[in-house]
Amino acid sequence: MKAAVTFLLHFALIFSTIQARSIIPQPQALRSFKVNDTQNVRSCSYSVSIKTSCSSPRYTRDQISISFGDAYGYQVYAPRIDNPRSRAFEGCSTDTFQISGPCTYQICYVYLYRSGYDGWLVDTVTIYGHYTKAATFYYNAYIPSDIWFGFNLCHGASASSTSSM
Repeated sequence: MKAAVTFLLHFALIFSTIQARSIIPQPQALRSFKVNDTQNVRSCSYSVSIKTSCSSPRYTRDQISISFGDAYGYQVYAPRIDNPRSRAFEGCSTDTFQISGPCTYQICYVYLYRSGYDGWLVDTVTIYGHYTKAATFYYNAYIPSDIWFGFNLCHGASASSTSSM
């Protein structure tokens, strides 16, 4: 009986420890990031939807760039997807961009780069590719200025993180 109680207590302790850790990945700042836009061996089209939070500033005039790719080093880079005249990135809105770049395998990382003073709170980024499943990244965070900020869910594979922009 004592062994069973001890076992249950150990099991409860282990289970409560596992429960305490968040399994939802959080976006991270990436101080060094190598943008590689010279891989246009074969061009593919991507649809990128960015949902701006209702808690974000009403609009942003900041310069926004995006880079995403796969675990094999194929990277798509789009500088300056912002356009203040088009009212992109207003609070409570979803903006969709058509971006061309090298064909990739399954998208497993995305980084946003913001430069400016207005600020911007992103809810989600979803990337649709012709040959890949849709990949959604849950930011729910303000994008810091002048640094790449996002996710690398490539599980140990390189995501072009060797030199700065």
